[in-house]
Amino acid sequence: MCCESKRRFLLLYATQKGQAKAIAEEIWQQAGAHGLEADMHCISEMDKYNLETEKDPVVIVISTTGTGDPPDTARKFVKKIQDKTLPPDHFAHLQYGLLGLGDSEYMFFCNGGMTVDRRLQELGAQHFYDTGLADDCVGLELVVDPWIDGLWLALKEALQLQKEKEGMNSAVDAVSSSISTAPHAVHELKLSSEVQNLKLEDEGARASDTLSQKLDDINLVTPARDTEPSLVHSVPPVAQSALNIPALPPEYIEVEFQDTQGENPHLSSLISEGTTFEVPVIKAVQLTREDAIKTALLLELDIADTTFEYQPGDAFCVICPNNVSEVEELLHILGLSEKGDDFVCVKVKQDTKKKGASRPQHIPERSTLKFILAWCLEIRAIPKKAFLRALVECTSDAGEKRRLQELCSRQGASDYTRFIRDSNVCLLDLLHAFPSCRPSLSLLIEHLPKLQARSYSVSSSNLYQPGSLRFVFNVVEFPASPSRPVSRKGVCTGWLAELVAPLLHPNKNSLDTKGKSSLAEKISIFPRPNNAFHLPADPSVPFIMVGPGTGISPFIGFLQHRQKLREQHTDWEFGETWLFFGCRHRDRDYLFKQLQCFLENGALTHLKVCFSRDSSTAEVAPPKYVQDVLRLCAKEVARVLLKERGYFYICGDKKHMADDVSDAVVDILSMEMEADKLEAMKILAMLRETKRYLQDVWS
Repeated sequence: MCCESKRRFLLLYATQKGQAKAIAEEIWQQAGAHGLEADMHCISEMDKYNLETEKDPVVIVISTTGTGDPPDTARKFVKKIQDKTLPPDHFAHLQYGLLGLGDSEYMFFCNGGMTVDRRLQELGAQHFYDTGLADDCVGLELVVDPWIDGLWLALKEALQLQKEKEGMNSAVDAVSSSISTAPHAVHELKLSSEVQNLKLEDEGARASDTLSQKLDDINLVTPARDTEPSLVHSVPPVAQSALNIPALPPEYIEVEFQDTQGENPHLSSLISEGTTFEVPVIKAVQLTREDAIKTALLLELDIADTTFEYQPGDAFCVICPNNVSEVEELLHILGLSEKGDDFVCVKVKQDTKKKGASRPQHIPERSTLKFILAWCLEIRAIPKKAFLRALVECTSDAGEKRRLQELCSRQGASDYTRFIRDSNVCLLDLLHAFPSCRPSLSLLIEHLPKLQARSYSVSSSNLYQPGSLRFVFNVVEFPASPSRPVSRKGVCTGWLAELVAPLLHPNKNSLDTKGKSSLAEKISIFPRPNNAFHLPADPSVPFIMVGPGTGISPFIGFLQHRQKLREQHTDWEFGETWLFFGCRHRDRDYLFKQLQCFLENGALTHLKVCFSRDSSTAEVAPPKYVQDVLRLCAKEVARVLLKERGYFYICGDKKHMADDVSDAVVDILSMEMEADKLEAMKILAMLRETKRYLQDVWS
């Protein structure tokens, strides 16, 4: 191991989008101020650490992805520790503390961290510090900050106990003396993301890794008329507080402009998840009317000449670039408009103080500046507090500098949540709001996360349409707000909509001799199989599908597949199928009116639809939402789930639909079983556990 001192601890992170890594780096940076040294590694680098022989305390920071899965970087690790042949005392020597990251908008909150935590416990490992579960729905920092604050004393006590066990009491005087001055505490923080348990108080400068910035250190005149805080303006008490701000992250990247020319890397080099496929978009259809509130598009990809494979219910990812105008605007603000097509070389600064610094994997060593900003960096990402702290040093105006300090401080935590996190503010918004801030390109590479490929549900069956793949999406719209004065479209959906515009509105010049479009743009995709959201293996098992709006997408693939199976296997027994679909207006956004065809050919047994915004003259108002229609079919739903052991699938919006559907199912089970609500919830939990109640949801 790289750190020989007994004040060493092992720090592992497992990240999907970079948050867990950023938090681990924050722990690593703070460790030195507490007389400790973190031996930090990605959990996937199993050749650089060995938990089987690890004697020092272990700190693990791990996120959750998909439907409660560990991040991709942790898959090999999880598979290794889940080996059923491992004895129950396999990790009896191990002391660890775990910080899990998740989002309570999704059903399996922090399940990636809890899976690792539970398995380590089963194998005999012991907590030296209580597990923290941070919720991105309310703000990770509400748990992360106090968890890190309490970590240092727990680590020192764990190290002291370890040395006492080894009979090396003479070597622990320094650690003992540092602990004896603090009141003894049992480290059971019981950290959860319930906001009522996490009211952070202004505690002054509490640690050596924070900086105190007093108001009278700067000349800041606050207009008396501004009584409400905003992104650029604060009010008391924040405006008059001494601030605890994070330590300045060390710089570690340098960028050199080169005179030589060449070619940019292939997009496949940016992806570590597996094989990528460059495929043409051969069809685009707008499924909604022009006056619909949302614009839904169906795209068809030609995968005939590839080895791309999928099942109905699977997802796949689209590699997309940032918006061209936003990239140009960023280049302009950085004063690099004339250098966008110049090649740059990105490497690690020789004199950096960052431990184990390396060029980020998603940044090519050599490419054009535009390539990095367009394809590599998530320029729409919500800036982390460490980034704000670094931007302070790039800001010349005293008032702007102070406000950025406030936004990254403990005292300004609620302002950060309100004006940056909840307002979806990005780097461009900050640079407009704080015009004296002029960061370097290297700073952007250090702090902006990887531009993530976007995931979409497959809306077709390879049995029904061999050689093609379809998917459906809404073009996402982000309206302007006080913190973000311009409206924007989704990074990927906006790009796709612009890309396929010629297919949606073809002219004579874009058609070939057969009347088909000759403007087949290509996109890069890679598979992301869903291990659970598939049709029942036994075709005689009945199932229920709930998919309002574009949530119907995977169920089109289900029904196409079922139709083809019925044609090919006339002697098979097929279970009944139910589809509950809802949208706003029957004539504007009823996405797949051809559902009637599935009813006619028998692939679909029951179709229930509702329209939430259509007016009705009926004496009894029709149901507005899918959960209302489910309740009207309570006996049938209970029969399918309880008597016939059927499956229940939900796809669509998590916050405004999936939770309401779940509540409706609990009510149905309670009513039809004549049981109390708790018993019904246990039945639903059992259905989830046995993979008969399945969700593909987003927030």
